[in-house]
Amino acid sequence: MDQRVSLITLGVGDLAASTAFYERLGWRRSLQSNEAVTFFDLGGSVLGLFGADALKEDAGLADTADATGFRGVTVAQNQRSKAEVDAVLKAAEEAGARIAKPAEDVFWGGYSGYFADPDGHLWEIAFNPFWPIDDEGRITLAD
Repeated sequence: MDQRVSLITLGVGDLAASTAFYERLGWRRSLQSNEAVTFFDLGGSVLGLFGADALKEDAGLADTADATGFRGVTVAQNQRSKAEVDAVLKAAEEAGARIAKPAEDVFWGGYSGYFADPDGHLWEIAFNPFWPIDDEGRITLAD
């Protein structure tokens, strides 16, 4: 198996509302989106928004208990500075996000905070001085 992630799909309660939230963040939906799913190009990978019930059914979990709530997974976006972290968290809040944890200096030497999107999916916004970001927004980890 190749060491990469192609698509992250978030199960959402209201596809139109969640799509509008990410668009308020300045993201552009792909033309491959349709009434059942929204895709955002992340520059080498894709974020998908799909109805939570449809996602449960697609994964063969339709007959299980409610699949909402925190499942020990966060999505993260790294920034080039502490100021960029603060700006992204502010923009997310203005777009309708709930700030779950304001940005602060963290034990590993960086700076990060969290917001929750309209469905409660947690996004960490972080500055990691040990992970430089290239002009295209990519991080390369040292071996």
